Amino acid sequence: MTDTQIMKEFRDTGALLDGHFELRSKLHSNRYFQCANLLQFPRIAEKLCKEAVRRAKAAGFDGKVDAVVSPAIGGILVGHEVARALGVKCIFAEKVLTKGVDATGKPLTSLAMRRFRLVKGARYVIAEDVVTMGGRVQETIDLVKAAGGKIAGVIVLVDRSAGKVKFPRIPMYSLIQMTPEVWTPSTCPLCEIGSKPVHPGS
Repeated sequence: MTDTQIMKEFRDTGALLDGHFELRSKLHSNRYFQCANLLQFPRIAEKLCKEAVRRAKAAGFDGKVDAVVSPAIGGILVGHEVARALGVKCIFAEKVLTKGVDATGKPLTSLAMRRFRLVKGARYVIAEDVVTMGGRVQETIDLVKAAGGKIAGVIVLVDRSAGKVKFPRIPMYSLIQMTPEVWTPSTCPLCEIGSKPVHPGS
């Protein structure tokens, strides 16, 4: 698939939105990737994730893993289709409440393996839908390492950082890279004109 064909799939399914959005990182942006809108179509999800794996292999990923592990919720369907393309099983980490709240009063969460067991010495690839700052992917990496697992790489559909997010000694492969404009809430020009951000993923 070409980049043009890939972007058309995102736009046609409503996965690439224009507006005023608050990202998980608390930054504001004029664009938002709601990959769930694309992933609701199984054949399109399968096609794009298969292409993501193909591009990863072309970039040096050997594909020799025991399983795919994803952070919930956004990465679950991506992990399933990446696992299908690789012919291995898929598992996922889930959010659990931790003590305390953030600056807005929202309960703090972290990732944990609640339904599945990570195997010491097993080789995993991490799959995610969108990476902006890489926080959830890093949490998943930490879980795998804490269990004694090995990480062969990270495969994502959308790298919003355009390659700026890095995971030490772990390669990240993306289907597409984009750098939509982002601002802190205090410097957001959309907020300055009275627009209120929305968080479609909430």
